[in-house]
Amino acid sequence: MTAFGCRRIFTDSTSGRNAQRPELEACHAFLAVGDTLVVPSLDRYGRSLADLITMVADLRRREIGFTSLQERIDTTTPGGRLIFHVFAALAEFIRELIVIGTNEGLAAARARGRHGGRPKVFDDDMIAYARTLRERGVAVPDIARKLVIPTGKNKGRHPSVASVYRVLADAGDVVPTAR
Repeated sequence: MTAFGCRRIFTDSTSGRNAQRPELEACHAFLAVGDTLVVPSLDRYGRSLADLITMVADLRRREIGFTSLQERIDTTTPGGRLIFHVFAALAEFIRELIVIGTNEGLAAARARGRHGGRPKVFDDDMIAYARTLRERGVAVPDIARKLVIPTGKNKGRHPSVASVYRVLADAGDVVPTAR
């Protein structure tokens, strides 16, 4: 960006899909008539065709140019505007293909009995044992010390007290917390 001659570089840490992007808003406020907004690629500027077209049209209305380095698009010319619309449509199409492929992959994994996310640490027997101990009046920190979570060959660790509270609460037990 500095090699292209940009006066100021704005960097957003949120996704291009997110409508709330403070750095993008600051960038738009910074631009003046005759400036050109330079972005590394179209997908860094916006994820949907409608958003890209709206934002670039707003820049054009404000007499601000738009350049995308990766796609080599310069909307200050009629040909550049045509190429912009073609690339924006392709970017949205590719993103939709990725979403469809991801959803199909997740559905296929679920059909094979696989589920995403972190594996459960407490099995049903451990939960039943913890509930039994709690019903007998054993304090939650003592329950945590009695439980062992298998972590590998002949090894194990004790769950945190907070984890035991959470598991008991998820199991429907009302456990008062010490504060």
